[in-house]
Amino acid sequence: MIRLEGVGLRYGSAEPVLRDISFSIPSGGFRWLLGPSGAGKSSLLRLLYLANRPSVGHLSILGQDINAATRRDLPPLRRQIGVVFQDFRLMPHLSAFDNVALPLRLAGRPEGQIHADVEEMVRWVGLQRRASARPAELSGGEQQRVAIARAVIGRPSLLLADEPTGNLDDRQATRLMQLISEMNRLGTTVIVATHNESLVQRYPGRSLRLAEGQLINDV
Repeated sequence: MIRLEGVGLRYGSAEPVLRDISFSIPSGGFRWLLGPSGAGKSSLLRLLYLANRPSVGHLSILGQDINAATRRDLPPLRRQIGVVFQDFRLMPHLSAFDNVALPLRLAGRPEGQIHADVEEMVRWVGLQRRASARPAELSGGEQQRVAIARAVIGRPSLLLADEPTGNLDDRQATRLMQLISEMNRLGTTVIVATHNESLVQRYPGRSLRLAEGQLINDV
């Protein structure tokens, strides 16, 4: 599913933000991505959701050699990757319902199927009464739940989540982890970046820990 060999990332002429990263994750695997602020977690996620390519080293995702991939190769890959961004990245002019529906519409799903699937997902994240609200009318926690619903609605092969519980209360965070765990059980490969060590203790799993742009353990 994912393989990195000696991967480094540098923005322009600045010092590298990632150095000599090597690990692999099989299809259906789960990893916590841990480390302090500035460790390189978000930069690593940017590589994995194909926003950047490695400056050095080799990266393979979903069986595709990213180093050799053309621009035409990347959109079909991105459609198999669900991402929960730390800053949500919701479309401000769309309702919560339509933000969640967006990946299915881009994939060309029939509108009747989209409506049923989105209604179920919106209900699952507890936003059925807020489905017509636009992002500016939602709280931070509500926007977070819309972002999560949008990331998982297409049942992606790979789910990447950057601090997905940061704006959620304990009950909502537990519900989210139940959803992520169920997706993982059904075969989705999952990587969750978090600072919340108590969450990691409650939901044990293998972890990748970064410090100063380097992988210091893979356990």
